[in-house]
Amino acid sequence: MTAKSVEEARELALDELGIDEVDAEFEVLETPKQGLFGRTRGEARVRARIAPKAPPPKQDRARRKQDGGRSKGRSGVAQKGGERQERQGDRPPRRKSTGSAATGAGSDSGRSPTTDDRPDRDQDRRPTKERTMMEASEQEAVAERFFAGLSEAIGLETTVSAELTEDNVLRIDVDGSEVGLLIGPGLHTLDALQEIARHVVQREAHDREYGKVQVDVAGVRATRRAALESFVVTTAERAREEGVTIPFEVMSSNDRKIVHDTIAGLDGVESASEGEEPRRRVVVRPA
Repeated sequence: MTAKSVEEARELALDELGIDEVDAEFEVLETPKQGLFGRTRGEARVRARIAPKAPPPKQDRARRKQDGGRSKGRSGVAQKGGERQERQGDRPPRRKSTGSAATGAGSDSGRSPTTDDRPDRDQDRRPTKERTMMEASEQEAVAERFFAGLSEAIGLETTVSAELTEDNVLRIDVDGSEVGLLIGPGLHTLDALQEIARHVVQREAHDREYGKVQVDVAGVRATRRAALESFVVTTAERAREEGVTIPFEVMSSNDRKIVHDTIAGLDGVESASEGEEPRRRVVVRPA
């Protein structure tokens, strides 16, 4: 869903799904940017889905199935010892038995499990099966094939290379002529393509693990990171020497992480994030 603000997009998504907020999961894909004279540029984009529910434990499902098989006999008229029994709906609620009772086949087959009888879900839950890892060569091939096809579709001549690093990051580098079309103002197009590439790899993984997808075009991310790190170092020196707190401009979460990582490697200063999305910023101050 897209809207003027993240909150409005979330509300539209809830209306579309027809559920309450507690039953939904959200992912903020894009937030409006602050432009000149206080005006905002762009729209908020939010992905939402119904939060998945964990299936009941096998033991609980087996008991329910067993009870369901007997429900037909209970709702009708049964004969026991030549005496006609009342319908289940006419009988008073059963009390939890402290002894053993045999009705039909087996000692427990004649009664439904009460709340006290049901197994604890947390104790009965089976451990989740560990997922296998998607081969590095397969991840790299999927990424290269996607960007090669994209470049051909929009008439660009590019070279694409992908590599899964030792720290499990799938780095995709795209270069060529007129690749600025893939970057966009404020790297918005590049960020969107990175998100699409992540979904492409996820789809091909088929429930296997895969690396964190990072896309760079003509080295723009590396250049931007180097420039930001240099600016952070200069700002940190000023904060330390003058003993003042210096706020940075509003930044994306990726840029804020670069600031925090850079400050963490310097002596005598510390950083913290302040404000609420999409107006969240980093401040640097003497430690």
